[in-house]
Amino acid sequence: MHIKIKDLPINDRPMERLINFGVENLSNEELIAILLKTGSKFESSKSIASKILAGVDNIHKLKELNYNDLLKIKGIGVSKACVIVSAIELGNRINKEVISLNNLKMTSAKIVYNYYKDILNVKQQEYFYCIYLDTRKRIIKDKLLFIGTLNQSLVHPREIYKEAYKFSASSIVCIHNHPSGNVIPSTEDIKVTKELVRVGKILGIPVVDHIIIGKDNYYSFFENNDI
Repeated sequence: MHIKIKDLPINDRPMERLINFGVENLSNEELIAILLKTGSKFESSKSIASKILAGVDNIHKLKELNYNDLLKIKGIGVSKACVIVSAIELGNRINKEVISLNNLKMTSAKIVYNYYKDILNVKQQEYFYCIYLDTRKRIIKDKLLFIGTLNQSLVHPREIYKEAYKFSASSIVCIHNHPSGNVIPSTEDIKVTKELVRVGKILGIPVVDHIIIGKDNYYSFFENNDI
């Protein structure tokens, strides 16, 4: 038999505990229960929250859950799934050192790493982005262009430079992640970078850096004198 929140003593209910004792004193289960607001016909919000937490190794893994993952949990519908993924994304944005790249001046690869590390660390595939810069090295736009293992057939200069002309970019920074966490460039990474640099010189829109994002660090082709 599942106990409903309304059947609990008032001081044991998550929302009342937040009001009386402060949000920092609530358990992870209680915090999620408050987001859920209500349970289902057969389970309390705390019981559903417990199942959500049981699906991850620790609270830090919660950010890896997506909308479809949540819908697979009994008691989670569209509305509850949307609330939870929205709360997770809001937390991600609050904790970002760099909130937006737009109009930032590209002074170092660290700026790019600080922006992308939380976005890419949860990805299980390689994601390839380009940052488009104006003549003052200010960021006009960043765009996801390819998903999948990096190779020359996947990363085609045509798609990269089509966007460069659209944004009237003067130069480009390429970014991709290594899900393994190892940021050392592969043979294919080096080959792709050389080809993009070659094409950029011909078109007059140079690739000024290619940054590989790992779990806790990054590799910059520019900073390592590889470009």
